[in-house]
Amino acid sequence: MKKNKGKVNTTEKEFVFGFRAGRNDCVLKVPLQFPVQENVSDLHGRLMLLHKIPCFVENELKSTLSTFIESETIQDYDREAELALQRLTTGEVDINQLTNTWAKAYSETTLERARPEEPSWDEDFADVYHELIHSPASDTLLNLEHNYFVSVSELISERDMELKKLQERQATEMDKVMQELGKTMTDQDVNAVASQHFDAQQVLENKWANELKQVTHIQKQEYQEWVIKLHQDMQNPNNSTINEEIKVQPSQLTEEAEPGARLYEEQRQLEESFTIHLGAQLKTMHNLRLVRANVLDFCKHRRHGSRGTKLRRLQTALSLYSSSLCGLVLLVDNRVNSYSGIKRDFATVSKECTDFHFPRLEEQLEVVQQVVLYARSQTSKHKDQPEVPSNGSNCEDKNQNVEKNSSNILPGEFYISRHSNLSEVHIVFHLCVDDNVRSGNITAREPAIMGLRNILKVCCTHDVTTITIPLLLVHDMSEEMTIPWCLRRAELVFKCVKGFMMEMASWDGGISRTVQFLVPQSISEEMFYQLSNMLPQIFRVSSTLTLTSKR
Repeated sequence: MKKNKGKVNTTEKEFVFGFRAGRNDCVLKVPLQFPVQENVSDLHGRLMLLHKIPCFVENELKSTLSTFIESETIQDYDREAELALQRLTTGEVDINQLTNTWAKAYSETTLERARPEEPSWDEDFADVYHELIHSPASDTLLNLEHNYFVSVSELISERDMELKKLQERQATEMDKVMQELGKTMTDQDVNAVASQHFDAQQVLENKWANELKQVTHIQKQEYQEWVIKLHQDMQNPNNSTINEEIKVQPSQLTEEAEPGARLYEEQRQLEESFTIHLGAQLKTMHNLRLVRANVLDFCKHRRHGSRGTKLRRLQTALSLYSSSLCGLVLLVDNRVNSYSGIKRDFATVSKECTDFHFPRLEEQLEVVQQVVLYARSQTSKHKDQPEVPSNGSNCEDKNQNVEKNSSNILPGEFYISRHSNLSEVHIVFHLCVDDNVRSGNITAREPAIMGLRNILKVCCTHDVTTITIPLLLVHDMSEEMTIPWCLRRAELVFKCVKGFMMEMASWDGGISRTVQFLVPQSISEEMFYQLSNMLPQIFRVSSTLTLTSKR
């Protein structure tokens, strides 16, 4: 063993390996630097290549090399330990300095001894709110939230009225211009008037958007400050003003609905519930519910009180910071925004009530957009060679679409938004689907079906115990969706969801959940009852809980 003059803590040792090749006895001698810094497999490969070692001794060489490096490394450690103990015995090392160094390293690297992380404002507010909503102050919190909701609703109504007046005035002006077309007006004049109308409408919409944003920001700040102050006052038992603070305003959740508000309740809502037991050995009870309603009915608040409004609001608030969250699957297109279709309607509903706990929907979508862009960039960066598509042109078209716009998501992918201002939902899964879901020949390998599986897996890992799923994978009915089409689609989704629910036992250990199958409001009652008869046949229902027909 020789000391390497260039490196103080490095030693050189000779590795000797003997083997027989035919009638010749061969010996391989290689100097190695200890401690060995490179991987043993890499070192073994280099020795095989540089010294042209026969392949039939490859495994033996690797085993001998690994044993040699391990034994020599242990001997070096033992030798260094003996020298350290000798220095400690002879007094060359200060014991107090050594113990202080060890204590400092232990406190900095051990989790139990490390300094705890400072809680954030969101965590503190969540703890305070959770404590207050489970106290006598819960009714006060709900009343205050409802009052804020009414003020925002009035502001939105005023905005809609002003926009309607502007559109009516512009329509009148355009009619006059069209009547003069060809006489005193030309096509350029018509285009100029249309451009002016568009600009005026954009200015008005931006004005109201900024005002709504400012109002909700002020409401959120005032609400959070009031909640913190109320919690601090409740901690003081000698505070005589606490009863006055709790009685902020009388409840408005029990008011009679106005005649105009009753239109929301006119549509007949059908609902049927079942209890099932799934599992091979240890069976788990789940609740299934078939509901005919609009998907946004689970998100909207009633401005004027109606039967069950206060209970729904209280139930949503009580389970906000709990292990019993409620989720909803919303079918969207491949663009992450809130400008069209069901996404725009959902964004409108979410703006009707201030979210006091989570960022606004637009802010959450901006974060999702950045994550999608980063994921696409990483995917393209690590794609060394093009993959061979498994189903021909379909994959090629999807890849081309992604290349054209890397901010889009693919069918079957989904993003999540969190809410505390919706009626019966805490989490919304925005599942991307394409026009293929409207055809009648989809299979269990359809991206939308696999997306439902991934959503259920997220529910298991993030305490979402109630999930609402569009049974037909559409929110609106069309002409091609005949009765046979609906029955085939419902059977496919029922069977797939049943299989996914049986997998849940391996995902979460078997927790009871509620799965709501939602069908569009426009579906007939006869079709609804056919689907309700199909469900127990597929899931082998243990019992029927309720059968309700609501107005």
